[in-house]
Amino acid sequence: MKQLHPIMFAGTGSDVGKSIVAAAFCRIFRQDGYQPAPFKAQNMALNSYATPEGFEIGRAQAVQAEAAGIPCHTDMNPLLLKPQSDHTSQVILNGKPIGNKDAYDYWRRGTSEIDFRKEVCDAFDHLAKRYNPIVMEGAGSIAEINLKDRDLVNMSMARHAKADVILVGDIDRGGVFASVYGSIALQSPEDRQLIKGIIINKFRGDMRLFDEGRKMLEDICGVPVLGVIPYYKDIYIDEEDSVALEQKRRQLAEGKVNVAVVLLRHISNYTDFDTLERDSRINLFYTNNTSDIQQADIIILPGTKATLDDLMELRRNGCAQAIQRAHRDGKMVIGICGGYQMLGQTVEDPDGIEGSITSLPGLGLLPIHTTMTPEKTTKQVTFLFEGHECQGYEIHQGVSDTAEAILQTDHCIGTYIHGFLDNAPVIEYLLKDKTVSIHSEQSLADFKEEQYNKLADHVRQHMDIDQIYKILTNG
Repeated sequence: MKQLHPIMFAGTGSDVGKSIVAAAFCRIFRQDGYQPAPFKAQNMALNSYATPEGFEIGRAQAVQAEAAGIPCHTDMNPLLLKPQSDHTSQVILNGKPIGNKDAYDYWRRGTSEIDFRKEVCDAFDHLAKRYNPIVMEGAGSIAEINLKDRDLVNMSMARHAKADVILVGDIDRGGVFASVYGSIALQSPEDRQLIKGIIINKFRGDMRLFDEGRKMLEDICGVPVLGVIPYYKDIYIDEEDSVALEQKRRQLAEGKVNVAVVLLRHISNYTDFDTLERDSRINLFYTNNTSDIQQADIIILPGTKATLDDLMELRRNGCAQAIQRAHRDGKMVIGICGGYQMLGQTVEDPDGIEGSITSLPGLGLLPIHTTMTPEKTTKQVTFLFEGHECQGYEIHQGVSDTAEAILQTDHCIGTYIHGFLDNAPVIEYLLKDKTVSIHSEQSLADFKEEQYNKLADHVRQHMDIDQIYKILTNG
C-alpha cells in the first residue's frame, strides 16, 4: 500500500465531532486495506480505558483503535488530563499517573521538570513507524492563540507530524461560517498551509440548501469543503465525555425495567452503561432526583474521579438516603469503581490524594473499608460470573479491604470492574426476577463492528474520499 501522510482532524471548538470523524476514518482506511492507528497527543477527559499492558489512555483513542482493528496503546494518547476540580487535573503520562497539576501551573511555560512536548512527539514517532496512516485528533479549538506557544496537540503537533489538517466545524450549533473562517484566519501563514480541507458536521435538513453556503465558505477560506456530514441518531459509538449525558435524563417508563444511574458531579466511565441502555427491556436514565431513585427497579452508583467529594454531595442532596431507603425496600443497588467504594462502610483519604476531605462514612450497604493511595490500579481482567467467563477492566485509585473482584450481599453488588455490565450473564442475572420478555441480542463485539461499519458508510457517503487520498499522497 502507498505511504499516506498523517491526517489530523482539528476543530473549530470542543464537541464538534472530531473524535467520531477520526474513528470513522480509522475504519475507512482499514476497509481500504491500510493499517491505520489513532493519535491524540493530549486528551482531557474523565472517560479512560486500560490498555492490554495495564496502562491508562483516553477512551476516545481506545474506541478509535477498535475501529482501526488494533489493540490500544499508550503511544496513541501519551498525555491524559483527568479533571479533579475546576482548577486541577490528574496528569497521566504514557499510561501512568505522575501527580496532580494546577491548571495555571500546567499551562505556564518552564514550570515542569518534564518535557511534555518531547514525550508526545516521541510517542507519535513510535506509532508512525508501525502504522500507515496515523489518524490524528486535535483538541478543542485550533484558534486558542493565547495558548499557541504552549500547544502540544493541535498545529504544533501537525507541524511535527507533517500532517494534512482537516478542519471540522459543527453547523448544528450555529455560526459555522465565522468559526471556520476565524479558525483559519487566526493561523500563522505556515500553519495555514497545513489546512487542506474543511468538513461541515452535524447538518440537519435538505443538503441542497447548503450548496451555496459551501461555495461561499470555499471562496472566503481558500480551502475546499471536502464533505458535509448529516446528523445521525441510529449509530452508536462510545462518547468521549459527559456532554452527552444531558440528553439522557429520561423519565421512568411503564412496562420496562427502570435503571437509574445516579448523576454524580465527577462521573467517569459512564460508557459502562451503554449496553444496558441499548437493551429493549430496559429504560436507563441518569438522575439525581430522590423520587426517581426510590421508584427505580435498579440503582447504579457509577465511577467518579472524586469519590469523597461526590459522596459528600450525595449526602447533601439527599441521594444517599434515597439509595439506602430503596435498598431497604428490596431494590437492587450496584456500585461500580468509585460507586463501589461509596457503598462501603468508610472512605479514608489520610494523605489528601483527592483533596481536603480526609474521611467520610459510606452508605453502609457493603462490608468494605477503602483507603485512598497514590498508586493506581490499571488492568484488563477476566472474571467468572454465574459460571460464565466475562471480561472487563479496572482503573481506580484506592484500596479496599477485600480480595473479591465482585462483592455481593442481599440485592447489592459492588465491583471495581468497568465493563461489568457489558457481559450478558450479568445482565440476565439482574433481570431474572423481573417480568420482561426473553432477550436475544448479538454480542457486544459484533454490535461494535456493525456500528463502526455503519459510521464509516455514513461518512464515506458524504465525503470526497478520492480527494482526501489525493491530499494524503500529493499534499
